Amino acid sequence: MPEQILIVDDEPAILTTLSGVLKDEGYQVETAGNGQEAMRSLARSISPALVLLDIWMPGQDGLEILRKLKEQHPLLTVVIMSGHGSIETAVRAIKLGAYDYIEKPISLEKVVLIVRHAIREQLLETENRTLRAQLERKYRIVGESTAIQRLREQIRKAGPSNSRVLICGENGTGKELVARAIHLQSGRREAPFVEINCAAIPETLIESELFGHERGAFTGANSLKRGRFEIADGGTLFLDEIADMSLPTQAKVLRALQEQVFNRVGGNEQIRVDVRVIAASNKNLSEQIKGGSFREDLFYRLNVIPLQVPPLRERREDIPLLVNHFMEELSGEQGIRPKEVSPEALTALQRYGWPGNVRELRNIVERLMIMCPAYKILAGDIPSFVEGHSKEASVLFDPIGSLREVRNRFEREYILERLQANQYNVQKTAEELQIERTYLYRKMKYLGIEPRGDADADR
Repeated sequence: MPEQILIVDDEPAILTTLSGVLKDEGYQVETAGNGQEAMRSLARSISPALVLLDIWMPGQDGLEILRKLKEQHPLLTVVIMSGHGSIETAVRAIKLGAYDYIEKPISLEKVVLIVRHAIREQLLETENRTLRAQLERKYRIVGESTAIQRLREQIRKAGPSNSRVLICGENGTGKELVARAIHLQSGRREAPFVEINCAAIPETLIESELFGHERGAFTGANSLKRGRFEIADGGTLFLDEIADMSLPTQAKVLRALQEQVFNRVGGNEQIRVDVRVIAASNKNLSEQIKGGSFREDLFYRLNVIPLQVPPLRERREDIPLLVNHFMEELSGEQGIRPKEVSPEALTALQRYGWPGNVRELRNIVERLMIMCPAYKILAGDIPSFVEGHSKEASVLFDPIGSLREVRNRFEREYILERLQANQYNVQKTAEELQIERTYLYRKMKYLGIEPRGDADADR
């Protein structure tokens, strides 16, 4: 369908001329003789790709109409036209959100060129917004547990700052998702998000990957290469598995953090950058410092805002939401129809300890979607190692830690299991457990179990 253009001018000759030229270019054209008529046209659900707007018209002038247009349709592209042009008027129009300014008498070639460029730029911007929305959906943090809500709140507070963040958590918990969420909530969200897995780069190449190298710096360096710090200038650099970096490289990273200055490998020129660094590790950095494998001064530089990502076993109530999320994601990626998961199968998934955390859960969901022949996934379809661990976990749950920690984990697992069996009917569950309903609510709050508002017996 051709793009629609709305021309607003009080001179019929200009409306006729511009309308004819733009129609010849393949555009669909609407016209309005004044600002009020233009606003009525937009109110009738006309959605033009671009508005050509005259400034000097009877009644409200074009600048006032421009202000109203941008208030009501902030993404609308508007090009101002005027036969009484001045630098001051052009500047005011651009400040109010106009895309460009055309002086009368109008050059038809210039109008066509500006319209073509404006619509092409608008299409690119629309595509960028769509891609950004898809990226945000792909990397969103799924879950409504107390632990995840607390993490989201910490991200919300940390995001707008420029402070460095250190994210700790087990493998597969989603540390990269947290880093991306921080970047997307910062003032750098339009700038690059650059990541590097320090554990995946050989020691001989890590320095070149981080800082780049000059041509001829070493054998095989046939051209200049920009490093991740340089590529991330103005944006965010995510250093994943920071504890796997060697001590000499840690020293150079420390200098880059302190001064925002570095040299490429084999070069003498100082490169200055503005980079926000977010680091992550699955190791206990305090123990790494005691063992002499991690610099204490680098730890304090990175650990301005510490965030801890909870393992999946500590937020089991999020598993149904994660299963649905992965079903939808995999359905879009592979064209597989999402399947229904029985309550018994979900219970088995929630009892499992998930040593591989969310990443392992996604793999299991993908396997079930591909290999399960029926539309509904039953408990018998769950892999045997998950089901076997689930049965064992129902008897003895993670017997590691102090007596209080083990007791709390067991109580949480048992209460969560009974709530799920009773469709989160708190009254019925309290009766089964032979305790008062108010006491069960207090215990759920203490153990971080979220109630379901529509499942209580009082409804």
